[in-house]
Amino acid sequence: MFRRTFWFSTGVAAGVWATTKVNRKLKQLTPEHLAVAATNKAIETGHRLKDRAVGFALDVRDNMARREEELGEALGINADPELPAPRRLAAIENRTTPKKAKYVDTTTYPTHPYNRNEDH
Repeated sequence: MFRRTFWFSTGVAAGVWATTKVNRKLKQLTPEHLAVAATNKAIETGHRLKDRAVGFALDVRDNMARREEELGEALGINADPELPAPRRLAAIENRTTPKKAKYVDTTTYPTHPYNRNEDH
C-alpha cells in the first residue's frame, strides 16, 4: 500500500514539475517575450560594439600621434613652421544689402498647356 502511494505521489510530482517546465517554456516562446529578448540582445550587442569601436578609435589615435612624432623626429620637421601673414580681405564676400530674388517669367510658358486627357 505504501509502495503504491509512494509511486503515485512521485508520478504526481513529476507531472506537476513537467507541466510547470512546459508552461515556462511556452511563455518564453510567445511573440512578446521573443521580441523583448531580441531587443535586449540587440541593445547589449550594440553597447559591446560601441565600446569596441571607441577603444579601437582611441588606439588608432594614440598610435597615429606616436607615429607622427616618430616621423617628425626622423625627418626633423618638429619645429613649428612659419605661418603666412593673415589676409586683409575676407574669403567670403560680406554684403550688407541682400540680392534681389529672381523670379521665373511665367509669360514664356503657353497659356493653355497640353492636356493629355482631351485626346481620349
